[in-house]
Amino acid sequence: MEKLLKTTADSSFTLYVPELDEHYHSMNGAVLEARHVYLESGLLHYVKNSRTEEIQVLELGFGSGLNAFLTALEAEKQKIAINYTTLEKFPLPPDITEQLNYLPENRLLLRQLHQSEWEIPVSITPCFTLQKLAVDFRAFDFPDRYDVVYYDAFAPGKQPEVWSLDLFEKLFSAMNPGGILTTYCAKGSVRRIMQQAGFTVERIPGAGGKREMLRAVVL
Repeated sequence: MEKLLKTTADSSFTLYVPELDEHYHSMNGAVLEARHVYLESGLLHYVKNSRTEEIQVLELGFGSGLNAFLTALEAEKQKIAINYTTLEKFPLPPDITEQLNYLPENRLLLRQLHQSEWEIPVSITPCFTLQKLAVDFRAFDFPDRYDVVYYDAFAPGKQPEVWSLDLFEKLFSAMNPGGILTTYCAKGSVRRIMQQAGFTVERIPGAGGKREMLRAVVL
């Protein structure tokens, strides 16, 4: 699929996929959205309410690497040990990743994330270990137990197959008690599927002017 670089409202890049008529991030601000949806509403909310010394994070949709990048920076800032597993069926080529402009002062970290080897855990910083897996979400067995899940797939209207009850049931079973899953999506049908899978789901304010997003918890 063709991917085109686009500048969002906070001057950070996203990618546009003409075939799906879909952007990787909100045009209201890629970095702003990632920080709000996945760090503030997910990771840091979990840290605030947990005494876990080592956190297992699962990301569905590595994409541009933005979520992993911001999480690695936060791990070092907070001195939190994070093991980060990310699933991506279609990794981006270097000619695109080298143009990404997320926090240019940390450009070497972003490059390291994209250049790190796939399929094995790689120590990126003293507090952040990354494992990138080139796999379809639906074909993954979720062998570990996760504390925080970033659900960053394309929208349900574009890829409905990755917003299924079966997949959310697998995720629910693979998460630790107290675990948190966040997504930018706020569709009622997705909320009901999450609830049917066993999650306790709340609507919370979205990012960059978006009214709502979803946060799901394993009680």
